[in-house]
Amino acid sequence: MRVDRLWLTDFRNYESADLTLAPGLTVVVGDNGEGKTNLLEAVGYLASLSSFRAAPDDALVRQGTERAIVRAEADRDGRALLIEAEIVASGRNRVQVNRQPLRRARDLLGALRASAFSPDDLVLVKGGPAERRRYLDDALVALHPRNDQLRSDVDKVLRQRNALLKSAGGRLDGDAASTLDVWDARLAELGTTLADARVELLDRLRPLLASSYDELARTPAAVDVSYVSSWRDVDGGLAVALVESRRDDVRRGLSLVGPHRDEVAITLAGRPSRTHASQGEQRSLALALRLAAHALVTEVTASAPVLLLDDVFSELDPGRSAALLRLLPPGQALLTTAGHVPDEARVERLLRIEAGKVVE
Repeated sequence: MRVDRLWLTDFRNYESADLTLAPGLTVVVGDNGEGKTNLLEAVGYLASLSSFRAAPDDALVRQGTERAIVRAEADRDGRALLIEAEIVASGRNRVQVNRQPLRRARDLLGALRASAFSPDDLVLVKGGPAERRRYLDDALVALHPRNDQLRSDVDKVLRQRNALLKSAGGRLDGDAASTLDVWDARLAELGTTLADARVELLDRLRPLLASSYDELARTPAAVDVSYVSSWRDVDGGLAVALVESRRDDVRRGLSLVGPHRDEVAITLAGRPSRTHASQGEQRSLALALRLAAHALVTEVTASAPVLLLDDVFSELDPGRSAALLRLLPPGQALLTTAGHVPDEARVERLLRIEAGKVVE
């Protein structure tokens, strides 16, 4: 899987851009604030219809304009793809694949896959549980696009259940209790399915994470991940846990147990990485998490996603930077840097960005 050519019109700080990417490593250099990350963001957008920087759509449209166009010619296992997205500052976006309009965003999933790492990924280690749950759920969707429906269904049930609990005002009448029973049954079914998928995913990621981290750190280290849930060990599972939690849920007006409250614990040498690992170790762990998911998706789908590495050298010492370059998997990669490109980089194409302009 690769992107051969990328066009941008009024995307972020680009009035217009037309660039060709290498099938291997393309390095994008330039000073900070010139627009390097925006190129990676554009590729990531065509894979997921969202920004890996969590930016709203209106932020992607160049200031003073009403819409942005992102267009790419790609190859997926020998099949030519033309993906075009029109992003509007306010209103409904439009997307086409091979000139055919998409009826819904979910239909794009799997057409183009991308794995992105940015300095903000440090939150995977230092941030709250929601960041690590999102990491797992995004990986599940990359592995099997149908998992996007499962994630969406769980979120919908939780919104409905929480709305009911909030409207109850601390007391349930008969009708509200009956409705809550329905949502509890649905949440127990879907939530258990999602949590089981996360646990299975972690089991497959664990050895890949350990090997990726050891390569980056250049020394063996005991890295482990585990799924922490207050309800999975309850006899009867989530269905019983929801019954036991109902009184507190009604009193608080929100759902206190379920997959939306679970944690992914990451340890290094048996100690919590969030509080006991150094800054360098945490950054290496975050990158290893991305590389592990990338490797698993490649293995399962038999097609490597496009690897997007944003400003990665600024977060690693020279030794770990060299180790990362040795660790780069086969396939297409786009890498941005504001500084020197290490000698170990096998660069096939070098682009310079100056004020939203691409210079060969």
